Amino acid sequence: MSSSFGKIFRVSTFGESHGGAVGVILDGCPPKLKIDINLIQNELDRRRPGQSDITTPRNEEDKIEILSGIKEGLTLGTPIAMLVRNKDQRPVDYNNLEQVFRPSHADGTYHLKYGIQASSGGGRASARETIGRVAAGAVAKQLLKTLCNTEILSWVKRIHDIDSDINKEKISLNKIDSNIVRCPDEKVSAEMIERIKELKRQGDSCGGVIECLVRNVPSGLGMPVFDKLEADLAKALMSLPATKGFEIGSGFSGTYLKGSEHNDAFIKSDDISKLRTISNNSGGIQGGISNGENIEMKIAFKPTATIGKEQKTVNAEGKEVLMKAKGRHDPCVLPRAVPMVDAMVALVLADHLLLNHAQCGLMHNY
Repeated sequence: MSSSFGKIFRVSTFGESHGGAVGVILDGCPPKLKIDINLIQNELDRRRPGQSDITTPRNEEDKIEILSGIKEGLTLGTPIAMLVRNKDQRPVDYNNLEQVFRPSHADGTYHLKYGIQASSGGGRASARETIGRVAAGAVAKQLLKTLCNTEILSWVKRIHDIDSDINKEKISLNKIDSNIVRCPDEKVSAEMIERIKELKRQGDSCGGVIECLVRNVPSGLGMPVFDKLEADLAKALMSLPATKGFEIGSGFSGTYLKGSEHNDAFIKSDDISKLRTISNNSGGIQGGISNGENIEMKIAFKPTATIGKEQKTVNAEGKEVLMKAKGRHDPCVLPRAVPMVDAMVALVLADHLLLNHAQCGLMHNY
């Protein structure tokens, strides 16, 4: 069903933005994996609302509750159920939107498809649904770290028209989280923060680009044809709220190159389980299968749809109306979307790692 993702390492999220709780059931996690609950909470803290003056002021603690599947810090191999209770709901903020379709929001399409929808806050279309993904992704991160020493790092590359150029060799989690916009360029991040504050004062919003780097990727992940690794990464990342574009490796810029310029020449490697290349235009994946080089991606996020400016729209009866949204919304989703990107990448890689073990056994030494 549409709220489940993955084949072996499989997650199913549940809950609405202003309902009683949101959460996830994670099935297929191997037993006896050591889990640090604090690391799960840390990822949720990076995602939670109210963490700075450039995010929504909704005040949620987002305290994780582990209901099953983990005992004394070890996974049992049974479904892991995790839950976060909503405590700062304000459904009244959405009373004027119950039958009015916010421009570029999911209100209209949900109504057309189902004929019924959550009465407040966007329901399942809200970014609050991603709490379950981030919690499960934190478990996936620990699985990947334990088995392969894999590291997933995402950061804000661009906000609106303010771009950055980050040295990927020097990037670290501490540098990413050193400022509230999560851009590891101190000068550029200050400009980004001011731009977001300016748009917030105007009742407007902006989008941008998140860049993601994965280090120590096992080779052999992914399958030919329909289950290519980059295809599953694209689906996972494009399933996040507000996403509008995905690139891997050279992406669209690679279309300007000739084959002789774009090809990644192979070089001798001391590790026979991995291929080494001079360049990485492939983004660490060739033929749908990881080659052992770093995976490099970019994800585009649109401006937040719900804004404080008056806009023309229609209601459920098809009549034209004017609306001005109330409620508490991010003027820019990107700072809080960084851990969401991390989580979806981790879920895909964990699933493909287990799939590879299932098909190829222990042929590869991870």
